[in-house]
Amino acid sequence: MKNNVLMVHGGGPTQVMNASLYGVIQEGKNHPEIGAVYGALGGMEGILKEKLVNLCKFEEERLALLLQTPGSAIGSSRYPVSQEEYQKIPEILKKYEIRYLLPNGGNGTMDTCGKIYQACVKAGYDRIRVVGIPKTIDNDIAITDHTPGFGSAARYLAASVKEVAQDVKALPIHVCVVEALGRNAGWIAASSALAREKEGDAPHLIYTPERPFHEEEFLEDVEKLYHRLGGVVVVASEGLKREDKQPVVEPIFKTDRAVYYGDVSSYLANLVVRRLGIKARSEKPGLCGRASIAWQSPVDQKEAQLAGREALRLAMEGHTGVMVGFMRKETMDGTYEMEMVEIPIEQVMLLEKTLPETYINERGNDVTEEFVKWCRPLIGPKLPEFVDFK
Repeated sequence: MKNNVLMVHGGGPTQVMNASLYGVIQEGKNHPEIGAVYGALGGMEGILKEKLVNLCKFEEERLALLLQTPGSAIGSSRYPVSQEEYQKIPEILKKYEIRYLLPNGGNGTMDTCGKIYQACVKAGYDRIRVVGIPKTIDNDIAITDHTPGFGSAARYLAASVKEVAQDVKALPIHVCVVEALGRNAGWIAASSALAREKEGDAPHLIYTPERPFHEEEFLEDVEKLYHRLGGVVVVASEGLKREDKQPVVEPIFKTDRAVYYGDVSSYLANLVVRRLGIKARSEKPGLCGRASIAWQSPVDQKEAQLAGREALRLAMEGHTGVMVGFMRKETMDGTYEMEMVEIPIEQVMLLEKTLPETYINERGNDVTEEFVKWCRPLIGPKLPEFVDFK
């Protein structure tokens, strides 16, 4: 049996998803015993429909573009694999002489990863090694310190909020509400705090799904800030919920795993206008936050590559039924260092990691310095400085 590798993408893409793919390809080239590195076209359906492409046949110049290509060069999906299909997958892997299967994705993909591993064991195909590669801008995979994709999404939002803040500061006549991605976890919204250079800088308010959203407190905070500053910048997660755990804006679409919320930023901006009589507008970067190569974090890109390389190395060493993870090292001088670890796949299957209480302030309208210290190394170089003559 040839020692072929198969990489499959699952869920929403990121700025560095292709960097993990590049890492796998490059690591595969280091081992003569590897026959081919395949990519499944279109996610899990690509495996089931046997739509595989040998990525080793492309020249290095073209492969290197993966590092600056957002999305997924081989396609992704949210395809719900049935129990019957799980039983077919080991046979397909055997047919193409796949020994190392590397699913790259978030919580749902890690669940799929675990089930494929179990199906291979049940089918008696113990030679097939299944190792998950974490990916999600939401940073909500359990156990691992952070997830490739988050650092770039965080850098994008922090930079965008910092730019918006300059506009609002120049003409301080309104409230601007910026909506951040993150259905159940507020990691991305929280990262906007890195836009600040000094006390009093925007964002002035940050709301995450981990705390109940109270409209009266929100309006009270906005009004006070408006009378003091003139212009106010608010960052709100798309997944904001009330005390009864219902979303502040009714979902417009639901699937078995996902909830697609309505326009939270527009709702809050309209609330400010109607209740306070203050001009307000909303901004919703949306997919720009996970597709911007211009604001890609070099730290994130490097770690995404490392995750791909480490996943293949672990598989080749005989590890299976695990996910690659990151563990932050304690250093004498406080500098950022991390190491790769392996995490049993059952510990991350469909388990969400949310912001800990210590990262959210008492009123629930901002994050703490502890969060900022944790997050800062992940976004890469310091954001551009702006001048102000006032």
